Amino acid sequence: MDKPIFLVGFMGSGKTTWGKKIAQVMQLPFIDLDHEIVLHIGMSIPEYFNLHGELQFRELEREFLKKQSNKYAVISTGGGTPCFYDNMKWINNNGLSLYLYHTPKSLYARLSQSDINKRPILKGLSGDELFTFISTKLQEREKYYEQAHIKFAQIHTPIEEIIDLIERHQTKGIQS
Repeated sequence: MDKPIFLVGFMGSGKTTWGKKIAQVMQLPFIDLDHEIVLHIGMSIPEYFNLHGELQFRELEREFLKKQSNKYAVISTGGGTPCFYDNMKWINNNGLSLYLYHTPKSLYARLSQSDINKRPILKGLSGDELFTFISTKLQEREKYYEQAHIKFAQIHTPIEEIIDLIERHQTKGIQS
């Protein structure tokens, strides 16, 4: 199978980190969808959000996602990418999808240690307010993430096991 491998999951779940590891082991290119968008627009995603709003960003994101269909690469998507338009269905029809699963508590621990200002929808949140937001947003988005071909608990799954899951899935063919 020479189709892209898409990583989906909540912000802070490790899609970029794991995407790079998977790409390196499989000797494939790595593409960070958010990074590609930033290069194209010439500004950060928070700046773009402030200037143009989320709807226009989601349209741009969808356009960049669909440009990936003919690339045999490991692609990290933005946390919201699968949740808008028919993006998750498109991802599943055009590649292999991996959901990096985390609990709200795990995501809270990871996100509260990161630069929240880089994440437009988290700006100004901390403590209980941040945890509540993560829990609520994850609950909304999980119905999309759960449609992925492969789901794994990122903190408990060794890279060898993830590669094995990918290869077994590729060998038998993707079944949506």
